[in-house]
Amino acid sequence: MWRVLRDELHDQGVELITVGLDSLGVTGCQDAIKAAAPNHPALIDSHHLMARLFGVVNIPQSVWIDEQGMIVRPVTSAPPPPDDSAEQPPPDIAALPERMLEIMGEAMQIESDPKTYHDALRDWVTHGANSRYALSPEIVIARSQPATQERALGDAHFELACEAVVRGRKSLAIAHFQAAHRLVPDSWTYRRQAWSLETVDAAGPFARFWQGPHPDHPEDWPYEGDWLSDIRASGPANYYDPWKA
Repeated sequence: MWRVLRDELHDQGVELITVGLDSLGVTGCQDAIKAAAPNHPALIDSHHLMARLFGVVNIPQSVWIDEQGMIVRPVTSAPPPPDDSAEQPPPDIAALPERMLEIMGEAMQIESDPKTYHDALRDWVTHGANSRYALSPEIVIARSQPATQERALGDAHFELACEAVVRGRKSLAIAHFQAAHRLVPDSWTYRRQAWSLETVDAAGPFARFWQGPHPDHPEDWPYEGDWLSDIRASGPANYYDPWKA
């Protein structure tokens, strides 16, 4: 779907760069990148440096940068454009476990407005600095996340956790992930990265590579929250920040 958008806008002087935030690096992202077959730069950020530098707290989010390398719109929710060619047959609901059905039920309530976002993006591509969606440096700074001491410490813990993952130090990674989650509570990317490395049922669709506790023993789940309980606590309508013109 991002490839279709890139192909549409590239002849107008736009380059799309996608960044996969995954502490497992190529191991974690390569299948998705190969399946997408991008013709634009597709990078992998194994320590989530982009999240720290640009304030990314969820995916997909975007940053608009002009020809002079200036940010004209800071990090914002960026719903993907519709992609009819990628339609998949509906899942066999009866075959899914109850928890997955609950996760799907919450996910269906997440609010998104792809038309508004992509209309604004195309307006900026067409009109450049004259677009009403190209913000002044003062507004960009005002809308950017403040670098509090707690957030900086949480970012450091998260980077240490990612390095521990690379080195196969799971217990150490969990300790640093826990600290990062506590210090940067608004970051879904930080939480989702940790959850994705567990195999217990609480991870839901994010369960992946590491061999963790048995799914029948959720008391072994090492984190305070999980996707289902966290989205219920915050409300699906608050999963993405609303668009601000």
